[in-house]
Amino acid sequence: MRKHSIFGMILILLLAGCAPSFKDKQEVVQDTKDKKETAIIPKYKISDEYYQTILPFEPSKARGLVVSNLNTRYDIEEFENGLMRLAQTQFDPEDYLFQEGQLLDSSTISSWLNRKYTNSQLKEKDKDASKNLGLNPVDPGKGDIDKRNEENPIYLAHILEHNYLVKTKDNSVNLGGVVIGLALNSVHYYQKEAFGATYEQKIDSKKLKQEGEKIAAEVLKRLRKMDKLKNVPITIALFEQNEKSSVVPGNFISYTNIDKNSDNIGKWTNLNEEYFLFPSASAEKKHRDDVSAFTNFKEDVEEYFPNFNGVIGRAFYMDDQLQSLNIDIPIQFYGNSEAIGFTQYVAGLVMERFPKYIAVQVSITSVNGPEALIVREANQDEPIVHIYE
Repeated sequence: MRKHSIFGMILILLLAGCAPSFKDKQEVVQDTKDKKETAIIPKYKISDEYYQTILPFEPSKARGLVVSNLNTRYDIEEFENGLMRLAQTQFDPEDYLFQEGQLLDSSTISSWLNRKYTNSQLKEKDKDASKNLGLNPVDPGKGDIDKRNEENPIYLAHILEHNYLVKTKDNSVNLGGVVIGLALNSVHYYQKEAFGATYEQKIDSKKLKQEGEKIAAEVLKRLRKMDKLKNVPITIALFEQNEKSSVVPGNFISYTNIDKNSDNIGKWTNLNEEYFLFPSASAEKKHRDDVSAFTNFKEDVEEYFPNFNGVIGRAFYMDDQLQSLNIDIPIQFYGNSEAIGFTQYVAGLVMERFPKYIAVQVSITSVNGPEALIVREANQDEPIVHIYE
């Protein structure tokens, strides 16, 4: 077995007693539901990359919809976390506070996610034309069902709203800006009959982006009609979610920042982001050196536990450069000391096998649940190791 030097300080953190203290806090006044209420800004901040959140926590008015509208938990996590990452292009975490969306409720978002109805369809359904708010294409309802779904797929899967608050000189917080995420389908799923087989139609990426931009323009018009959004900066980002069978998330493809007094979208900024599964043929083809480093890491783990080959990684690339790597290692342990020893060994491998500029997270699990978490941020000299007890 290859030997590794004992390095740095390994922090064994117990779950109990790890929560930060919020005794030092700042009270501010916030307008909510047409009245002023006292809110709290905790002094504690995890890092400069994260927004502070005011208390008491106000859940999104559309809470829970994202779970039912997106294909996988990987897409859900990337959609929410990536949207907050893109918000930093417009709203500096030093100057803005984060709050979940308070303006678009579940019924509004659901109505926008519908298909548009034709006038004849409205009459048949006895619907109010003023409520015909669907942003997805009309389904004619007649003709070959495969052709109809090929020509009129569901492009828009979900709408996510994030609010960003700014503190004023009179110790109040007001809405300083809004970020809207539009989740788009890379694959359209449909059924020919109720409870029948599910069919799929791949959507061309270029076409999807064009349709996403059209939808974004309409969303902006509707937002500007809302009293609280008439003159605040708005960022809209397009997210292409992966197919249902994928074990890696989709990615954001573009975003646009709209000035506070503008009703029109100007320039879109294209993004070159992508996730890869390690090991996989697609990753090997495009990022051979990174896959080689991961393979060496994987072989070292298998050397510690012979006949084991369950190590998988999810790599995030930005502009074709590896930014972060999340690794899952499911292991059967036979004692706490074995888990600690193996965790120390893996922590050494992380430092040895992966360049410092890459953020690496390793989750070690067993049939009993999480066993350990290893986190090495980019350019960090030593990892943080959390062993669950």
